[in-house]
Amino acid sequence: MLLSLLTKDEKIYFIELVRKIILIDGEVSDVEKEIVKKMRLELGNDIEKAKKLNLSFEKLVDFFVGKAKTTQKIVFLNLVSASLQDEWYNVETHMMLQEVQQKFEIQNNEKKELIKIVYAERDLREKAKRIVNE
Repeated sequence: MLLSLLTKDEKIYFIELVRKIILIDGEVSDVEKEIVKKMRLELGNDIEKAKKLNLSFEKLVDFFVGKAKTTQKIVFLNLVSASLQDEWYNVETHMMLQEVQQKFEIQNNEKKELIKIVYAERDLREKAKRIVNE
């Protein structure tokens, strides 16, 4: 969501950050593969030719620390979205998101609003599926 607003470098760092979040629990599920595929499509051609970054989670997060608040919120929103798509939500994922929130200085009320957006999007998608399948 809103990933097209990121710069080319931000897109590359973002997709690597998403991979770190998704891979934290070990195996990548089909749902997680679809999440990455969907995000890659939204990110556009900028990341297709980019080399994979071999950076730690901390270095990927630190890349965004000096960026605009808007960029940080877009990144956080999409990380939350990616983490909630899987049926398993583990503690390590939660800790990673908490670290991102802290480093980006996202207040709890902002986090709450961003999470509401993620759930609203999920609800809308589910409602559309029900209507289409009737």
